[in-house]
Amino acid sequence: MLKTLGTIAIVLFMILPGAALIAGQLSLLSGKRPTDIGAKNGILKPPRENSWNDVSSQAAQHPHTDYHVIAPLKFSGDGKAAFSRLTSIVRGMNGATVITAQPDYLYAEFQTKWLKFIDDVEFVLDEPAGVIHMRSASRLGRRDFGVNRARLETVRTLFSR
Repeated sequence: MLKTLGTIAIVLFMILPGAALIAGQLSLLSGKRPTDIGAKNGILKPPRENSWNDVSSQAAQHPHTDYHVIAPLKFSGDGKAAFSRLTSIVRGMNGATVITAQPDYLYAEFQTKWLKFIDDVEFVLDEPAGVIHMRSASRLGRRDFGVNRARLETVRTLFSR
């Protein structure tokens, strides 16, 4: 009985984490870059209604849960300058790779260090409203344990300085 429990413990605590780490290093956990993102008439991709791994400041415009809702970034003054500053902030963040940088739209991928999960992060400037809408979503899985919200709140903190 103890030998069986020992074997189970070895599998659970050594082999499975090791296999996950190897899969991550081989980019097997990164998912595929989505083809349906981007701002369409100033609107970002809607959150997936039955998942808890994405947040959007435009969630109220789509079917959503309270989990999906996050406030946009607010700015005053020149919107293009504010968006340029945001782009610099995102470029400087750990794990970020900017894929598309336009004067009013930004798309970046954020990769985790060990398992190489990738999250897709988008920003779109709504200059008349004085806000920058944002969206962050995991490519894989149904839950993110708050990672996407925390990332966008970090962006908010850096942007408000």
